[in-house]
Amino acid sequence: MIFLIKGWNKHKKRAVKMLMKPNKILIIRLSAIGDVLRTLPAFHIIRKNFPEASIAWIVEEEARDILEAHPEIDEVIIFPKKELAAKLKSRKTFFKGLKQFFLFMKEIRKKRFEVTIDFHGLFKSGIISFLSGAKNRVGFTKPFTKEMNFLFNNRRFALASDRLNRIERNIQLLEKLGLNIKQEPPEVHIPKRDSEIIQDFLRHNRVEPQRPLIAIHPGTSPSTPYKRWDAYRYAVVADKAIEDSAAQIIFTWANEEIEMVKEIIGLMKYRAIVAPETKNLCQLAEIFKCSDLYLGSDTGPMHLAAFVKTPVVAIFGPTDHVVNEPYKHTPHIVIRKEMSCAPCRKRNCPTRDCMKGIKESDVIRAVNIMLDSFKNKRNKKMKSRSLSGPLQN
Repeated sequence: MIFLIKGWNKHKKRAVKMLMKPNKILIIRLSAIGDVLRTLPAFHIIRKNFPEASIAWIVEEEARDILEAHPEIDEVIIFPKKELAAKLKSRKTFFKGLKQFFLFMKEIRKKRFEVTIDFHGLFKSGIISFLSGAKNRVGFTKPFTKEMNFLFNNRRFALASDRLNRIERNIQLLEKLGLNIKQEPPEVHIPKRDSEIIQDFLRHNRVEPQRPLIAIHPGTSPSTPYKRWDAYRYAVVADKAIEDSAAQIIFTWANEEIEMVKEIIGLMKYRAIVAPETKNLCQLAEIFKCSDLYLGSDTGPMHLAAFVKTPVVAIFGPTDHVVNEPYKHTPHIVIRKEMSCAPCRKRNCPTRDCMKGIKESDVIRAVNIMLDSFKNKRNKKMKSRSLSGPLQN
């Protein structure tokens, strides 16, 4: 594959030289949860290339715990987006918000980062990179950024296409820098206490090790209701999995998503487990890690399940399946209906034909394929699990 890189021939030696042995690197990927997770493979490449460097990651609150649990990330810096946004939106507190932001950046500058790598590509990540004080600020060229982000970084690289899987997009940026991009699948590290809380919950709910456990996450963020599949259809699929495979169903949720979970359970014929209100992403990861299959739409939890190596059945509607499919090293099936209008971002689509066109039978078939494909592996795993002790993978 050939990549067109602006100014690469002229500055190739300089670009490689600047990253030969940096002492302090700042990764910028602020949100969303799924996008932060999909930057983990890139982080592992950076760590592999610079094992002695101090690597910090600036991120918003929602995804902090996954990064804080990672032993190879030296520092996690929390960007107070919600607090700043609230102040900057009000005339009364605008200058207070501005002052807070510049004080925040003052602390960043004190850390003396030599290199920033801006995987986010928006104005907010660009201004953080620019004000960080780093001499070398790596990012994408204009066509691959938004909100004039490209103006803030001084080592800019182009990609072959803007329709790349997010993971590959991040890795290609590092390839342009001359890094060795060979890598092993990244690990999601779960603290022992979070693992124990979930395992205790599963034992209390009498999860049987010999039967498959399917985690279903039917909800989406409040801003993306157009990605949700209908509640009654999830109920049909869950009941069928119980009938066909003696499956155990656990519904995961966050915040107001519990209402959709209650609706689904009310429509079901058989018993299902409602997951506890997880306190952080690590606890949610443990639920998925203990499950044999994940079912849901294009969300952060879908990517989390894939990164803990749980097979995924993903229901895609308006979002681009090429850009957003689950991690390629985890077995998965993407179910979608070909539509002339997809992909799109119509939050108030009057028809939602792309989601309505996916039938229960399509999803049931995918679930059965996945459960049959991994039956032997699951049986081997279950032999090492006992309900008298901690559930383990």
